[in-house]
Amino acid sequence: MAFSTLLRPAMLAASRSPRMERAITKMSMTKKLVDRFVAGSTADQAVAAVESLLASGRYVTIDYLGEDTTDIEQARTTVTHYLHMLSAMAELDVKTDSESVRPLEVSLKLSALGQSLARDGDAIALDHARQICTAAEAAGVWVNVDAEDHTTTDSTLLIVKALRRDFPSLGTVLQAYLHRTEGDCRELSGPGSRIRLCKGAYKEPASVAFQGRAAVDESYLRCLQVLMQGEGYPMVATHDPALITAAQQYVESTQRKADEFEFQMLYGIRDEEQSRLVQEDNHLRVYVPYGDEWYGYFMRRLAERPANVAFFLRSLKPGSAR
Repeated sequence: MAFSTLLRPAMLAASRSPRMERAITKMSMTKKLVDRFVAGSTADQAVAAVESLLASGRYVTIDYLGEDTTDIEQARTTVTHYLHMLSAMAELDVKTDSESVRPLEVSLKLSALGQSLARDGDAIALDHARQICTAAEAAGVWVNVDAEDHTTTDSTLLIVKALRRDFPSLGTVLQAYLHRTEGDCRELSGPGSRIRLCKGAYKEPASVAFQGRAAVDESYLRCLQVLMQGEGYPMVATHDPALITAAQQYVESTQRKADEFEFQMLYGIRDEEQSRLVQEDNHLRVYVPYGDEWYGYFMRRLAERPANVAFFLRSLKPGSAR
């Protein structure tokens, strides 16, 4: 209880604190834990991680880290990084037994593409995302639009709707801790939709989001049931054993085939469980982040589980970084 009510909110607040970012990124021992969650700072390092995951039978979604961009040139640089990554992905030797599921995907944060710009942010993000979607389609790679804090949800879903007119395989993310999400799942569970359902990783007020773990879990189950009963392709993004079991029960009750849903987990978390699910003939996609702008992502990963914080604190002890 102490973690969820005290430490987790504090760490989520720290994820957007420039002062905390300066302090934590200067710690040499921080890299030890960052390397657990982030597949390097360069595209070549990310591709190497992807090749290893593909060889193990897992699928991937790659995220070039960055968010809340307020500079147009930085947004354009992010687009360039994605185009370079997509060229590299097109060269990978990808083997799959599925005709309908693409093993390779990229994940986009619209705020990194210009959504947060004070003038014409939505239009700029839409244009940048369209460039990436066009290149991804040519490379045979799926695209998924990430969710961010609740203030961006309406804008994000409108941009997703616009993009899906030309790119119907485009996926997006819904966060179960938001009160609105069950309704969004009902609206977005139609034919051809791809929805990644996660719990949510931002600090949100009680006016828009469930606050306790039990309430969030209950919302996740309601939302997941809606998606499983729908006509789209649910992507079950969780490391929670209870929710994984529930998802398998929903799959059985709705008679979904292996190509009609997938599990998703984060790079560096529960690797043995990832392998187990693959061995049971499930599609399992790993979220692979890379890049130098790792701080916000890193802090949200710490905030998710007490074990991650404990690992971080141990790394701060003298000699532990060696």
